[in-house]
Amino acid sequence: MVLLDGKKTAQDLKEEIKATVGTLQVKNQRPPHLAAILVGNDGASLTYVGSKVRSCEYVGFDSTLIQLEENTSETELLKKIEELNQDANLDGYIVQLPLPKHINEEKILLAIDPEKDVDGFHPSNFGRMALEMDAFIPATPFGILELLERYQIETSGKHCVVVGRSHIVGRPISILLSQKGPVGNATVTVAHSRTENLADLTRNADIIVMALGIPEFLTADMVKEGAVIIDVGITRVTDTNHPKGYVIRGDVAFEEVASKSSYITPVPGGVGPMTIAMLLKNTLLAYQRKH
Repeated sequence: MVLLDGKKTAQDLKEEIKATVGTLQVKNQRPPHLAAILVGNDGASLTYVGSKVRSCEYVGFDSTLIQLEENTSETELLKKIEELNQDANLDGYIVQLPLPKHINEEKILLAIDPEKDVDGFHPSNFGRMALEMDAFIPATPFGILELLERYQIETSGKHCVVVGRSHIVGRPISILLSQKGPVGNATVTVAHSRTENLADLTRNADIIVMALGIPEFLTADMVKEGAVIIDVGITRVTDTNHPKGYVIRGDVAFEEVASKSSYITPVPGGVGPMTIAMLLKNTLLAYQRKH
């Protein structure tokens, strides 16, 4: 069993991006600039955005964090988005989800300039990705592809089961793995919470991508020997014996499944770190398109 070390791979990526930014400085060109809009004080969102800001600083990007009050109106948020759309010195930005319930997320995502949509959530980018055109790929699926490529895991002709159909992970990764390319040409089955006989599908899969959001759902009896396991799930599970009062669990029962797999991502330290690294890569791509 080989551990797919997302933490190390993400660090390698950051070093590569940092080196590229260094060459821009030598040429007296401005560095890439990433902004993030955070509405409210959600703890997990604050932690995640803080990590993004620190990563920007590390690779030499300019970064801007725009914090808005929980009661910010939809109109005020749309106005801020338009300002960012018009800012020539800003290469990409994200609107941190989830948003407060009084704001329509779909309306907000549609307002983002697709050329600055480094999260890859705008329908224009999603559609272009599905048509195998140049597009920003959502950071988590992009990170999965990068892990598979860097660990030289063969996907061509393999049967891949994606469990989960969200627009952020499940749907895009199912499309990407079936496309032509170095990491692609797989035969992909998309399964979800309503799929009958799910274990029969996963037991026949060469590659399993778990993006269901149910802790330790995938168990050893659902996996064949030598399968590749990608665990996207990340859930806080109450644990009174832990100093924090909780532990982080993925969608895979790691200890029992690892012994049967050829490659597996840990949680934490697998897909999670790759998501932020690929957001940086998308921002660099946005910068390069402009220059």
